[in-house]
Amino acid sequence: MFNLSRSPWRGPVLAAVVAAFTVVAFHTQAVRAHGEQDEHDDFSEKPEFGDPVVLSFSTVGDSRQDPATPDPTTVPLSGQDALWLQNSKAWTRIMRSVQKQKSNFLFFNGDMIMGYGNATVPTNNTTVAGIVGSDLVKFYQQYAFWRGMVANLMETGTYVVPVPGNHETQCKACGKKALAVNEDAWRANMGDLILDNSRFTTLFGEAAQNIDIANTGSYDGLVSDQSKLSYSFDFRGVHFAIVNTDPVGKDAHAPANWLAADLAAARARGASQFFVFGHKPAYTYYYGTNPAAPLPSSPSGLDGDQASRDAFWNVIEQYGATYFCGHEHIFNLMQPRAAQGGKAWQILVGSGGSPFEAKPTDVTLSPKTDRAYAWVTVKVHQSGRVRMTAYGFDDQYGPTQVIKSITLHH
Repeated sequence: MFNLSRSPWRGPVLAAVVAAFTVVAFHTQAVRAHGEQDEHDDFSEKPEFGDPVVLSFSTVGDSRQDPATPDPTTVPLSGQDALWLQNSKAWTRIMRSVQKQKSNFLFFNGDMIMGYGNATVPTNNTTVAGIVGSDLVKFYQQYAFWRGMVANLMETGTYVVPVPGNHETQCKACGKKALAVNEDAWRANMGDLILDNSRFTTLFGEAAQNIDIANTGSYDGLVSDQSKLSYSFDFRGVHFAIVNTDPVGKDAHAPANWLAADLAAARARGASQFFVFGHKPAYTYYYGTNPAAPLPSSPSGLDGDQASRDAFWNVIEQYGATYFCGHEHIFNLMQPRAAQGGKAWQILVGSGGSPFEAKPTDVTLSPKTDRAYAWVTVKVHQSGRVRMTAYGFDDQYGPTQVIKSITLHH
């Protein structure tokens, strides 16, 4: 069982925000009744008369399994997970919960596949073994399995919005560098979701607006086609932007110039709420308690190039945006510039099933949640108020808990 609390506090998600914030403690809520079965999950909430929810979405990332270094709590891997490289047990439970929460969207923040190869035509393309065993086919197989896993969400009211991660765009054997052929494989396997207004209309009775899925890499001097890798859209007055944090030639860099132009255009149209999704965190969450031996031992996100990271975060702060990310297989909420008066939040939810960042023996800052499978569900109210609630369950698949809730007021 978790022993947690949550604290609603005020902060900016809009251009004009209240300056002060308050913290209110409340009890931890168990939302699942018994054991590993989740039939009794209850995500129902009291209706909020006078300020209805106009839009809701959930977000998480990193469901892929790692055959070389699986989390010890998942060993032995099932035959299915060893072949298709997913943490099926954790990921399917999160999806069932998102369905019960009736989220309009699920933004998946990258690393849905193990990938990490070179999705080019294989050298040995004359034998079945050479073709089937190639990185190219492995990419497509893994994408297909993941797409099958999420297909039911699209049929039950939740549109899946994919975000590229480093395991989709990078090649490990090539020095952990993004490849254009991997970006092509992303578009081939995820492109129909980015964005299908026919399915939008079927699900919601209205289409997404101001969709930008074009190749905008020139804003940031990128050399490869960035169409459907960094993209944006409006829905019900809210602006959503997805950024590719590992483009060819600029690994671990976010397209800050494009994002600045994109959010400026959205604000000019009247948008006042901005949510940005990427794979790598802008600020690494150092979860260890010993400063002399930090965990992780080096930056895990965009902070390997602090000047570039700062340029990106300046845009997030300028527009009062919230940034959701993954990559680190852990849950964390932070206001990176709070000490300098910054108000923007980074929501790290790389906790969708991949081997946990923190080992069972690590001494960590938040031992009750640093090894939790967690996701965040966001509700946007008619007044502009935004409520973000983090849910999770531990590595033994105990009851789902509310980890923390943040309320942002307009």
